[in-house]
Amino acid sequence: ALGTLDFSLLYDQENNALHCTISKAKGLKPMDHNGLADPYVKLHLLPGASKVNMLKGGTLRNTLNPTWNETLTYYGITDEDMIRKTLRISVCDEDKFRHNEFIGETRVPLKKLKPNHTKTFSICLEKQLPIPHGGSARLQVMVMECRVDKTEDKSLEERGRILISLKYSSQKQGLLVGIVRCAHLAAMDANGYSDPYVKTYLKPDVDKKSKHKTAVKKKTLNPEFNEEFCYEIKHGDLAKKTLEVTVWDYDIGKSNDFIGGVVLGINAKGERLKHWFDCLKNKDKRIERWHTLTNELPGAVLS
Repeated sequence: ALGTLDFSLLYDQENNALHCTISKAKGLKPMDHNGLADPYVKLHLLPGASKVNMLKGGTLRNTLNPTWNETLTYYGITDEDMIRKTLRISVCDEDKFRHNEFIGETRVPLKKLKPNHTKTFSICLEKQLPIPHGGSARLQVMVMECRVDKTEDKSLEERGRILISLKYSSQKQGLLVGIVRCAHLAAMDANGYSDPYVKTYLKPDVDKKSKHKTAVKKKTLNPEFNEEFCYEIKHGDLAKKTLEVTVWDYDIGKSNDFIGGVVLGINAKGERLKHWFDCLKNKDKRIERWHTLTNELPGAVLS
């Protein structure tokens, strides 16, 4: 009764990207007085904060059989995300004068996908799926796990992710730091977006000369920067340094808001330590990695 949706999913493992191609829908439920609808598609990654990771497609007017053929992409998706996250795809009706109305949805656990293989779906849309209450003890445990997961996500994923490249250049005798892009940044402004820019410091920095800053990207939670900074430093001295990368929301006339940050260096852990080690071990090789921004960073309170 709600209609069917045709779409395909592709997890590009090398580039940490999830591509969702929305092809078409058929037989959607009429939502307007004229017996038609103005449909568009919304994506969310669950569990997670809905505003932060929502992607929205374009609207087609006066149709119950829309053909979109558009691809929406999540960047910074990890193998861990593919194991534990579910993609929620909602079809909605755009309304200029009232709230947009929900038509139907479907959910795909990402563990169903094989890396680098496109999987095609043709699915009947369902009503909005509620979080279950009551029921068996196992069901209660699953609900609790979901809630715990959401709490954990709040501290990490609501900040967003950043793609950083590192390379020690023998020719330039320096560390090249590339700020490539960010994904799913926290929204800091009333319009539901941010005006992000990135700062980098190589510490300890006695003379306070190591600050570099990207351009500001207006009204986006998924900015592309593609900027590179060079720190002149002997290769042997890099082991004593840490790279502090912070993301900020630019505000006119008041203090800029801290969105999140990450520290790479010998005292870091996990991926941040591995990225730094790989850079030290592989001179003249550019190494790109996604890092999760955290909301706690020493010395990052001052913009």
